[in-house]
Amino acid sequence: MKRSALALIAGIVAWVVVVSILNRGLRVGFAGYATAEPTMSFTLGMKLARLLIGALASLAAGAVTTMTTGARTHVPWLLGAILLIGFIPIHIQLWAKFPVWYHLLFLGTLVPIVALGAALTRSRSRHVPARTA
Repeated sequence: MKRSALALIAGIVAWVVVVSILNRGLRVGFAGYATAEPTMSFTLGMKLARLLIGALASLAAGAVTTMTTGARTHVPWLLGAILLIGFIPIHIQLWAKFPVWYHLLFLGTLVPIVALGAALTRSRSRHVPARTA
């Protein structure tokens, strides 16, 4: 139980850290992004980049959760559900600032992408040969 709680916290922290770092990269590397961010008047390319960042953060959160639990568990799915529950109110507040497809794509893929990050981590750990001394 403690390990599951730790995995949930680690997954949330991983999501926040990854999205923060990649968003800073957008501000620096995507012309006009920093100017558009305060009013959320993003171009299509900026919206797609934001969705990609969310997906990468979700993959990382699922991976970290699985690395923390060390086994096949329901924890990545629970993490995805917690993130979804947390983001629904935010997307309701932002509803008018983004097209419907943006909200649906982000919210609709959040849980499965977290689970995918976990599954890819489990799959990879099964294929890595053990070290011999």
